Amino acid sequence: MIKLAYCNIEKLDLIKGYGLVSKNRQEKIDFYRFEKDKKLSCGAYLLLKKLLHEQNITDPIFKTEKYGKAYISNHENIHFNLSHSGKMVLCAISDMEVGTDVEYIDPKIDLNIARHYFYNSEYENIMKSKNKPDEFFKYWVLKESYMKYTGLGMNLKLDSFEIIIDDKIKLKNDNENLRFNLFNIKNYKIGIASHYNVSELIEYNVNELYGLK
Repeated sequence: MIKLAYCNIEKLDLIKGYGLVSKNRQEKIDFYRFEKDKKLSCGAYLLLKKLLHEQNITDPIFKTEKYGKAYISNHENIHFNLSHSGKMVLCAISDMEVGTDVEYIDPKIDLNIARHYFYNSEYENIMKSKNKPDEFFKYWVLKESYMKYTGLGMNLKLDSFEIIIDDKIKLKNDNENLRFNLFNIKNYKIGIASHYNVSELIEYNVNELYGLK
C-alpha cells in the first residue's frame, strides 16, 4: 500500500488549522516567525492526518529515530514522510519505508551545487540538458527522497550514491530493488523512493483538510 498526496496551502486558514493539530505540532508551528512557514508546518501535518484518517488511524503517537526521521510508534506497519516547498505540502504513507520530496523549480538555481555536491555523472547530465534547472531538480528530489528513505537525511552525502535517470529511474548498485518516481505539478518537482511503482499523485483542496478531530 502506498499513497502520495499534495496540497496547495496558500489559502490555509491558520487559525482554523492550528486548532486541529497536536500540541507538539503547535509548538513547531509557533517556532516559525513567518506566516508562510507556519502554514507549511500546519498544512503538512493536516495532510498527514487526512491520509492516516483514511487508513482508520486516528490515534498516532509520533516519535523520531536517531537522525530525526519521524515514525508512528503505535502503528509500526505504517510509514510516512513529509515535505514542503513554496506553497506546496507533500505527504507519502506506505506499509513499507518511504521517502519523498517536493521542490519549487527555481530557474535561477546555482548549478554549482550540483558540481560540488552531486555525483559526477549527475552533474554532467544536468549540464547537457536543454533545461538545466528542471534537470537539476529532477536529481535533487530523487536524491533527497532516497536520503529520507534511508532515515539518514543529510547525514548521507549527496555524492555518495548515484541516481540514474533513464527509461527507468534507479539507484546504482541498489541492493533493495527500490522504485523511484517523478512528478511535475505546475512549477514544482516531486520525487519518491519506495518499494512500489507510484503512478498516482493525489491532489487535495485545502478545505478537505479541515474537520478532522
